[in-house]
Amino acid sequence: MNLAIIPARGGSKRIPRKNIKQFAGRPMIDWSIRAAIESNRFDRIIVSTDDVEIAETVRRLGGEVPFLRPAELADDYTGTGDVIRHAIRWMAQNDRMPGRVCCIYATAPFLRADDIAKGCDLLEESGAEFVFSATSYAFPIQRAIRLTPERRVEMLMPDQFGIRSQDLEEAYHDAGQFYWGRSEAWLSGKPVFSLSATALVLPRYRVQDIDTPDDWLRAELMFKALNEFDATAS
Repeated sequence: MNLAIIPARGGSKRIPRKNIKQFAGRPMIDWSIRAAIESNRFDRIIVSTDDVEIAETVRRLGGEVPFLRPAELADDYTGTGDVIRHAIRWMAQNDRMPGRVCCIYATAPFLRADDIAKGCDLLEESGAEFVFSATSYAFPIQRAIRLTPERRVEMLMPDQFGIRSQDLEEAYHDAGQFYWGRSEAWLSGKPVFSLSATALVLPRYRVQDIDTPDDWLRAELMFKALNEFDATAS
């Protein structure tokens, strides 16, 4: 059994109601639901939420909300792993234990169905316990600087100063879209970012974190530009 779990709590502070706020003509979470459906990789796709309005919205969109998440798993400090483990255990008790579980973030409008499918295939081909989406940093992280309390500047890696940019190792970061994992790995609490995982690398122009109003505006502009580009290319 392949299970998709979309965490969507109701208590977003910086962008109120962001999981169901309209984005490009749809509630934000609908983009994740549609990508999961179109991937054709899941036996069930469920949304884990503590919020009645989100649950009603998801059901109107044709999504599944088989339970309301307990309040103790919906505060500002609850980790994604706790939410996923709760949903897996609920499924094991009320349906059956899934073999592979994919956590899909509710605010991932750039997520594509074929990336979800590729992630699933990579999980099997690689023998890894987790597969997640990642992208490269736009600037060498070895050139990062920090500001001291006195507003002076110092390098985080001063020993890298004399190395040419093209000779620096490329670095990657989590793209914040999806996380495939085997149920036993999720339940054991193993870290996703470790040698037990591998990454599906996405182009930077299809990755945008959405945590602040500025992020939201940037995502809308990127989304419009990307759709216009795709329409022209086709």
